[in-house]
Amino acid sequence: MDWLTWHDQYDVPGSYLAQRLHVVQERIRLALDTSPPGPLRLISLCSGQGRDVLEVLAEHPRRDDVRARLVELDPHNTAIASQAIASYGLDQVEVLTGDAALTDHYQDLTPAEIVLVCGVFGNITDEDIERTIDTCPQLCTTDGVVIWTRHRQAPDRVPLICRWFEERGFEREWLSPPEAGFGVGVHRFKAGPRPLLPGRRMFTFIGYDELPDDFPAKEPS
Repeated sequence: MDWLTWHDQYDVPGSYLAQRLHVVQERIRLALDTSPPGPLRLISLCSGQGRDVLEVLAEHPRRDDVRARLVELDPHNTAIASQAIASYGLDQVEVLTGDAALTDHYQDLTPAEIVLVCGVFGNITDEDIERTIDTCPQLCTTDGVVIWTRHRQAPDRVPLICRWFEERGFEREWLSPPEAGFGVGVHRFKAGPRPLLPGRRMFTFIGYDELPDDFPAKEPS
């Protein structure tokens, strides 16, 4: 799978990716607007080219409050993200080329006020979705938010994802309507954060060419 050209759909007006990007950016913007004064930490798993985070921070009045880390495996996409960071002058944002599933990449930035898990849940098994959600209390500070996505094709796992979050001390703050055709959710953590365990793998990305015939269509990242 060519993950570089795949991102071109973001630039197609009205495309699935363009519509979902707009919604995710709105939720990031609102999370920044409603966060308490002072420094903020943001982490993004499987961040791709970082358009959701970087395009918001570039114009947001709290841009200088945010220390962020974008973790993405594809070096072509991290190169684009690095160029955008430089052009926007976002000195407190770093992009890391590596496996976003490994907890070691987040050790010094957790618990974070904003955690993005976008383009992940549609590409991993149900078991790994639950394992990732089970790790979120280690990633997220009390009253911090997790912004996540999942397609709504059958089997629609959005209700199950909501339940898994809510069983782990999160409250549902916002969920896109089913008619949107995609799922974007915001869950706010109301319990106390747990120490992030090192050396743990949250999920294994299922390769595009290895998906079984009955697996849902590829989740936009």
